[in-house]
Amino acid sequence: MKIALWIIVGIVISIILIRVIGALMLQREKKKSNPKYITHFLKKKLNSGNVSLSIRHNDQTWIDINPNKLLPLASTVKIIIAIEYAKQAAEGKIVPNKKVKLKELDKFYIPKTDGGAHEEWIKQWKRNKIDSVPLYEVANGMIAYSSNANTEYLIEVLGLQNINRVPKSLGILNHDPMYPTASALYIPTQLINEKIGLSKQEILKMMKEMDMAEYRRRAIDIHNKWVKHPLSNQEKKQLLKTLDMDFQKIWSDRLPHSTTRDYVSIMNKLNGKTYFKKEVYKYLDPVMEQLMKNSKNREWLTHAGQKGGSTAFVLTSALYATDKEQNKTEIVFFSNELTKLEQKKLSQNLNEFQLQFLKDGKFRTQVKEGFSPDSVR
Repeated sequence: MKIALWIIVGIVISIILIRVIGALMLQREKKKSNPKYITHFLKKKLNSGNVSLSIRHNDQTWIDINPNKLLPLASTVKIIIAIEYAKQAAEGKIVPNKKVKLKELDKFYIPKTDGGAHEEWIKQWKRNKIDSVPLYEVANGMIAYSSNANTEYLIEVLGLQNINRVPKSLGILNHDPMYPTASALYIPTQLINEKIGLSKQEILKMMKEMDMAEYRRRAIDIHNKWVKHPLSNQEKKQLLKTLDMDFQKIWSDRLPHSTTRDYVSIMNKLNGKTYFKKEVYKYLDPVMEQLMKNSKNREWLTHAGQKGGSTAFVLTSALYATDKEQNKTEIVFFSNELTKLEQKKLSQNLNEFQLQFLKDGKFRTQVKEGFSPDSVR
């Protein structure tokens, strides 16, 4: 009987050990970067209409997968605002050194809606007891940290109409009008307050049926109201309680859309340094080229810029780079309708994919051949 008991105990311990080791190995596997995951993912989702990749290398089209598919941009759209900021700075319409009180940015800040981006950006100033920063640092925070509050502030400073002229000025026709997307997070709460007594399902139905013109108008009205009468901390807490995954999905689906072909064209203009006047690049490069603040990147790159974006369902990225040998590359990747696991794995592997493409000629060839007509049938 004792022997049998010890056998059972031994079996149980063995099973536990196997499971623990298996879990650890799985965890290690998850943490590994695998640039080839991106190509596998693209092939798997090729016909879904929810993924797109455009790559240009030395001014030649390298890859164009669903290049004309309109997909949500998420924070990658902030590139357009950065361009308008640089143009207005170059024309003397704004003063990049003008001081901005951090309290002004709080008007547009909704906690827990940007992955901690704004808090992380503002922490460096509060640590040194700084209560105001130059406007150019607000622009830096929009790109380097992806602060939504900074973005909304810049929309107010630059003017939404001016920002919405940028895509057309770049020759981009497939681009939805931009609007204050952080302010749009309040629309569900606004409707609940307006339509007292309606159920959540009825509010969801209203939002799904709302045309984009009204949706954008509501977001703009909310933004304008916050300028003078920002939400209280209690109202912000109420917003967060309302904003469950169902409402987040509608918000994500209604973000401005564009195509990878259009954004790879924008990246090419930023990479070439000839499309705009030199004065524009003088203000644009320090904002867009956060990658060049890393000394290791400066060892092999002449210049490089990147902006990504994500929601619970979306992951996007737009990158340009010129290396020391003057090889020019632009990579734009958009994806939508992601599961949690897909979102996580793309986040883990996309940077490695971009890095290997930039550095490894053999990998570049493999990527190109991997999407030849024969290989994707």
